[in-house]
Amino acid sequence: MSQALPHTAAGYLGGRLLIASPLIGDPRFDRAVVFMCAHGDDSAMGLIINRPMTGLRLRDLLGQLEVGGADTAPDRPVHDGGPVDRDRGFVLHTLDVTCGPATLPVGAGLGLTATREILDALASDTPPRRALMVLGYSGWEAGQLEDEIAANAWLVCDADDALVFEPDDDVKWAQALSTLGVTPEYLTGASGHA
Repeated sequence: MSQALPHTAAGYLGGRLLIASPLIGDPRFDRAVVFMCAHGDDSAMGLIINRPMTGLRLRDLLGQLEVGGADTAPDRPVHDGGPVDRDRGFVLHTLDVTCGPATLPVGAGLGLTATREILDALASDTPPRRALMVLGYSGWEAGQLEDEIAANAWLVCDADDALVFEPDDDVKWAQALSTLGVTPEYLTGASGHA
């Protein structure tokens, strides 16, 4: 039996999804779905997976970075992963393509890579089966995410490839809620009192 990665062990949220509730109170995360790449006692890191950047496509970004084959790369959006380090790029992808130790396993069958090698793979004849290019990330200090979850700012659900890589970003939030049996029209911005 293989040992779980520390960030995906029981009690941690690595490899799962955070779904912003109406109580989030931060417009940067309104209706956001965040794939959790790492979660531990000291910090947490995730990528918003349903926020395409206006006017920036993968093909254009690869061209700007002078990646060979950029003009034949998939014409997909680049996503805004969050408010931290917005110039830093990450690729969340299936593990049919890896870049050695630069690819970090972040969930069942998924890896996170932030090297030029994965950009070359995206523009090649053998790209990962599924991939999201993301700029920036969402980060939390020790205890911050747990406090936000306790305040009902986030709901948590399991991640699956179909939801993470759904091409229609506009439906990801509602689809993530539906995995919990929740429909958007039943969520409110205020909690009730008995």
